[in-house]
Amino acid sequence: MVETARNFFGSYVSRERLTTVEYPEERLPQQEAARNFPFLVYDGEDWKAGLRCVACQICEKECPPKCIFIEKSKDKKPDAVGKAQFYPTVFNIDVSVCMSCQICVEVCPFEAIKMDTDFELSTDDRFCGLLWDRERLARSNEYYRTIHPTEAAEVDARLAEEKAKAEAKAKASGAPAASTGVAPTA
Repeated sequence: MVETARNFFGSYVSRERLTTVEYPEERLPQQEAARNFPFLVYDGEDWKAGLRCVACQICEKECPPKCIFIEKSKDKKPDAVGKAQFYPTVFNIDVSVCMSCQICVEVCPFEAIKMDTDFELSTDDRFCGLLWDRERLARSNEYYRTIHPTEAAEVDARLAEEKAKAEAKAKASGAPAASTGVAPTA
């Protein structure tokens, strides 16, 4: 009770102790740790070409309310770094069922799905308005950097390190193959 009384009376003398605002005229700054609904991250300018998701379907399998639906492509296309990958031909999330548990984010090995901070999602279309397809879910990596700068910096650094390792490995494996083209003379 003491803490409640301290907050109640303190709100009359200190603006920082106010816990309510006149929404929507006043808005509190969004917390970086805020999480609402998932979105798909893409690299580059084109969301179709740069989508990080490779349709591994781990998020679909791990989703507790089963609100994610993915169909994997039959063919492969080059991703943002040029490697041929499968891609989702269908990636839907029913946000009316999603419980924002973030399990899909935690299990994604490709850093392709993240949680958004957008919370004004009301719609008058009860059925199709709350079933988001991959175009609606796609958000750029720059957007991700603006809403979660600390987390995005860590992810970008880790992905850059993995890319550098893969390039070094490819370069190292390519160098001996080029030098073995000449037969040794004895």
